[in-house]
Amino acid sequence: MGVKRILLSLSFLSFSLAGLFLWYAKYGLSIVMLFVGTLLSFVLHLEQRALEAREVVLLSSLAAIAALGRLPFAALPSIQATSFVVIMTGVTFGSTAGFLVGAVAACASNIFLGQGLWTPFQMVAWGMMGVGAGWLGRHDRLTLRTPLSIYGAVTGLLFGWWMNLSVLLPFLDTLSWEVIAFTYVQSIWFDAAHAVSNVIFLTMLSPAWLRLLKRYRDVYGLLNAKPKHDL
Repeated sequence: MGVKRILLSLSFLSFSLAGLFLWYAKYGLSIVMLFVGTLLSFVLHLEQRALEAREVVLLSSLAAIAALGRLPFAALPSIQATSFVVIMTGVTFGSTAGFLVGAVAACASNIFLGQGLWTPFQMVAWGMMGVGAGWLGRHDRLTLRTPLSIYGAVTGLLFGWWMNLSVLLPFLDTLSWEVIAFTYVQSIWFDAAHAVSNVIFLTMLSPAWLRLLKRYRDVYGLLNAKPKHDL
């Protein structure tokens, strides 16, 4: 059985389980299966275009760097370099590459930091951060230091607000507006730390990273770029 058929079958199974859990009022499991099905559908979309070996190596390397970007700052909640690498990938190589690096980095880094209900939420959050960065990459003016820093700050806050859902999900049956408000108020400092760290990394490092990654992309013709010479 080909990879596409396996992915299609798993995606269909995930969405079916999401509907089944919803029918039996298992809302938490239903949402998790929905996320898994969405991720598999996106990976299936990636299979529509065969990646070259050197493109796979590049994206794997960027995903590894993004994953490792969480480890040195593990003792400092919400401060990490993962978002920076994901944004740089999306801006340079497009939304698909940004999503892939973000999702893989979240899953890979949690091998060391711990897997849990939050993992699919992180995969979606960092993946979508890469997708948005890919849109910025289509407009040269939006790849300058200031627009990227603003994007990093906004997505840092949105990341935290999204992740709060993974905290509330186990208590879905007994949820109240007071609990929701308390959860979001308590997360303000962590969300702000993520936003500020994004701004610092993007302000200091984005020009150099963009020059390096764009040169590598253009010279070797990676991910739809036209090569400047034959290898």
